[in-house]
Amino acid sequence: MTPRRHAAEPSASRSPDDPPRDRPGPGTGTPSGGAEPGRQERRKAETRGRLIDAAAELFAHNGYHAVSAEAVADAAGRTTGALYSHFGGKEGLLLALLEVWKERTAQDLTAEMAASADREDPSVHHSAMWRSLTRPHPERGDSWLLLEAELWLHGARGPLVGTRLADRYAEVRARLGEGHAERSQAAGTPPARPPQETGALILGLLLGLAMQHRLDPRAVPDSLVVDALGVLLAAPAPAPDVPTPPKPRNFRNSRNSRRDVDA
Repeated sequence: MTPRRHAAEPSASRSPDDPPRDRPGPGTGTPSGGAEPGRQERRKAETRGRLIDAAAELFAHNGYHAVSAEAVADAAGRTTGALYSHFGGKEGLLLALLEVWKERTAQDLTAEMAASADREDPSVHHSAMWRSLTRPHPERGDSWLLLEAELWLHGARGPLVGTRLADRYAEVRARLGEGHAERSQAAGTPPARPPQETGALILGLLLGLAMQHRLDPRAVPDSLVVDALGVLLAAPAPAPDVPTPPKPRNFRNSRNSRRDVDA
């Protein structure tokens, strides 16, 4: 006689933000369902943050196209379903990472600039700008430049990411340029260029030297960058191009020429 099968007992409802069943959540045993709304929101925010941090690390060191959604979820200690639930896929995760990266860059830059705002020596402020881009973060390490290059490559190849990345650069340029304009006006020396132009020059110099510094720090020491910023920001703006007025016509010579022809 065939033994009777008992119906499986209904399991507690699970959220996509729960860790996989064989992987306990942080600071807990096995995950439990039926969490209250406040706890559920905190868990969602934690999952989102873990996925973004894992993606930043993997994309920086392995490249966006070499990293699968499964690898990001595994590194974050979450399921692939959680990744798709929050971001819709890997490209949605990349766009979210761009937004977070923009906020973090602005926060780090603002903090460094504020810490040196009361210093009269411009080199102190220039050092702060350089440190905001090159100093390893206590939580995120020194992989920012690798991620910067990876985001730029992906943005240059696709308009969706490219537009978001351009917005991020525009915000950084504005912060750099406006900060310099405020300090120049406070010192009684009006800035030589509009803030957007100044910000573009500062950002270009910092990124270009940061890439070289990453590969060969001895060839591009901190002192060189500080000196370069000083030269750049102290240089007067080039004089605007003024069209050369045409030479006045010599009518006397013109009349003499006609007489010669008539003769």
